[in-house]
Formats: sequence, structure tokens, C-alpha cells
Amino acid sequence: MKPKTLFIVAATVLLSGFLAASAFYQSQQREQAAQQASVNREALVRMHSPALGNPNAPVVLVEFFDPACETCRAFYPLIKDMMAANPGKIRLVLRYAPFHAGSDQLVAALEAARRQGKYWEAMDALLAAQDELAQNHSVDKERIWAPLAAVGLDMAKLKSDMAAADIANVIAQDLADAQTLQVRKTPEFFVNGRPLPSFGHAQLQALVAEEIAKASR
Repeated sequence: MKPKTLFIVAATVLLSGFLAASAFYQSQQREQAAQQASVNREALVRMHSPALGNPNAPVVLVEFFDPACETCRAFYPLIKDMMAANPGKIRLVLRYAPFHAGSDQLVAALEAARRQGKYWEAMDALLAAQDELAQNHSVDKERIWAPLAAVGLDMAKLKSDMAAADIANVIAQDLADAQTLQVRKTPEFFVNGRPLPSFGHAQLQALVAEEIAKASR
């Protein structure tokens, strides 16, 4: 066999091997991406996650939040306004990321209030009193009782329920999911599974509007 022919044969074999290896690598990458997407979808919303709005809304807005976070408090009415401006089109799902010291106690109080059917009332009360409850990035547990009592909660039951193992499990699961989704600050938003390209109210509004428009096509 002539040297030129040998070179062509060798080159063809090498190219075939490269293409096969490349196809295998791309296939593995696609499979890994699909697996990660599946994990991310599962980590976004859990059965225990508190939610507000139309269960069949075309846009699901997932927020990882900390009740002691000032920015979370600032976004809370903005999100409600966004939902009011788009009736039936946005469902808010809350996930816990209690990164402030002692904030897990606020989360436990919210979950305990949910057992008494006053979750959102407790949320409004705690956020309104946030300046008193959380100082120097730390929650003073003894200051959370007065605002909660003001919404008509059975305080003895609330304090007992806050220590329940299933509430601790909810907090642990949400923190684990936050880690999976690489949530490192609050609030962190996902719109139909999509993270914000950059943080900000305008960016959140734009992404929500884009998803609403897509659903209307």
C-alpha cells in the first residue's frame, strides 16, 4: 500500500475515532444535563412548600427567602402587586433559606402558625416587626411572641408545634435544596425554573412577563 494511501486510511480511522468519542462525550453531557435538570426540578418545589395563587397558573415563581432578610421584606409587597396585576397567572411558592442567625426560629413559627391556618397573617406580622426581631443580622427569639399573639394564635400550641420534628425536617430539606440549586443569598428567585439573569426587581418583572407571554402564545 502506497504511503499516501496509508496516510488517508490512518487519518480516516483517527477521524472516525474522534467523531465516535465526541458523540459519546456529547451524549454523556446531555444525559448528565438531563439528570441535573431533573434534580433541579425536584429541588425547586416540595409537597410541603407554602404557596399563594392559582394552582394552575402558567407561571410558577419560586422564592428562597429568609424572614429576617430586609430585601425579602422589601420584595414581598412588590411580588403581591405583580400577582395582583396578573390575576390567575402567577403562583408564588416559598422556600426557606434561613441564613441569618436564629432565623430558623422565625421559619418554625411560620410553620407552626400554618397548623392554625394563619400562615400568611403570621408572615405579615413577622415582616412588619422585622426591625425589632432581627438586629445586627441576628434574631431575638423572645421578641417574636408579641406580633404573633396579635394575629390571634394559640401561643401555647404555637410554641409546642415549633419544636416538632417534621418542622425541623422541612427546614433541613429546604436548606439542602438551596444548596443543590446553589442559593447563597436571599431572596433568590426562579421563574418556571429559570434563575434571574441578574438580581433586581426589574429583572424579575421582565422574566415573569416573558414567561406569561410564552404561555399566551
